[in-house]
Amino acid sequence: MASSVIATHTSTLRIANGVIPVQTRTPIVYGQAAATLAHLASGRFTLGLGLSSEIIVGQWHGLPFAPSIQQMREAVQIIRMTAAGERVNFDGRFYRLKNFRLAIPPPSPAPRIYLAALGPRMCELAGEMADGVLLNWIPPAAMAASIARVEAGAKRAGRSLADVDVCVYVRTCVTDEQEPAREALARDITGYAIVNAYARFFADCGFAEEVESVNTAWKSGDRAGAVKGISERVLDGLGAVGPADACRAQLDAFRRSGATPVVLPFAPPGASARASMLGTFRAFP
Repeated sequence: MASSVIATHTSTLRIANGVIPVQTRTPIVYGQAAATLAHLASGRFTLGLGLSSEIIVGQWHGLPFAPSIQQMREAVQIIRMTAAGERVNFDGRFYRLKNFRLAIPPPSPAPRIYLAALGPRMCELAGEMADGVLLNWIPPAAMAASIARVEAGAKRAGRSLADVDVCVYVRTCVTDEQEPAREALARDITGYAIVNAYARFFADCGFAEEVESVNTAWKSGDRAGAVKGISERVLDGLGAVGPADACRAQLDAFRRSGATPVVLPFAPPGASARASMLGTFRAFP
């Protein structure tokens, strides 16, 4: 709904969702939605897809969960076929479809597809078949390894790294009152560090000690202790908090890696949250 409103009330703004899990809707639904938004936005829409977690897929939606790269591969193939107006017949491991065809003319150009990537296999898949890759919760020091995997996937498909947009989310809060913002960021990171896939990734990025501390406290029921397990070096690596110049310096570290930083503003909860968010937006026009 929000994307539709933005698409119909703007003419140059690029629009993307970042990101939706392939497991909670069918590829046909996503293909139809992407085609509709591509029409409304006149080539300005990008569909962001990711693999979710057992908590979201299994517990929240009550659906079978399999963290399978193959499911993403099949979903992207079907979404592209659907948005292109092709008759969709597909016999895969995860999806078996017959005789679907879009009821509206296909958009031109077709919607772009970005894949949210964490581990090496998803990075390679993005390089192989997506228009872009969106990296998340990653420190600048780990960027080179992920980008190398994207490039490897691209080469395998006869493409180059230049054919794939490489972007990275950076949680950003421009503020002179850093402690509340850093506490909010620590709580956010904690929610990811207790998910197996992210826990493994954070450990691979050099934060194994913190991951162990967070999960030990969380499993014992000590939620506050889990948040305290997020160290200063984790906060400095995974976010940009502080005066505008300091935040720009952190974003520049990502740019030097070859990625395009995507500023994701956040603010600690409270009466000043709105003003804080607006301040961050205005610092990065």
